[in-house]
Amino acid sequence: MRWDEVMSLVKKDLRLEFRQRWALNGILLYVFSTVFVTYLAFSGKMDTGPWNALFWIIMLFASVNAATKSFVQESNARQLFYYFLVSPQAVILAKIIYNLMLMLVIALLCYGVFVLFMGSWVVNHSLFIAALLLGSSGFAGILTMVAAIAGRSGNNFALMAVLSFPLVLPLLLTLIKVSAASLAPTPFSDHIGNLLVLLLLNLLVVILGWILFPYLWRD
Repeated sequence: MRWDEVMSLVKKDLRLEFRQRWALNGILLYVFSTVFVTYLAFSGKMDTGPWNALFWIIMLFASVNAATKSFVQESNARQLFYYFLVSPQAVILAKIIYNLMLMLVIALLCYGVFVLFMGSWVVNHSLFIAALLLGSSGFAGILTMVAAIAGRSGNNFALMAVLSFPLVLPLLLTLIKVSAASLAPTPFSDHIGNLLVLLLLNLLVVILGWILFPYLWRD
């Protein structure tokens, strides 16, 4: 695997995204409308607990919608073309990097819309930013692998929902715990353990993708 292969595939995905901006616009509209409905349901008054939980739930479903098309938009002929040009490790790493950038955009948008409608409860901003970064990378890694499996099925979205939830749940619970701590004036150093757990989960997903994806790719 060469890094120029990875970066070429990432640039290709970015060009496809800008050509098909309806997909990204649909995700952005989903985030905006979901947060707005939440704002109406709570009449703009929300405590820290619901604010934190709903933020990550909306973030999760938006990420699933975004990652679903990772391999669906690749035709069989195009995948066969990639098979003879690049290594499978380059393909999965490029998809993870691209989805990571997409998840970061979704996370920033989701936080911005939350602040716009319901204000911000964040006190420890460095801890919350760390949770956003590790959460986005974790969602990108897990959902990319699930999308690769679902891409082999005709019912992609249903399979994504079934497979992704049990895999994402440990990550989601840890993220909710870390971000809940960022809503109180607690020292950053008190939560290094949870951040290391998130980092290890991210590394584990990338390593598993590196090892397992070539077998899925050959099928």
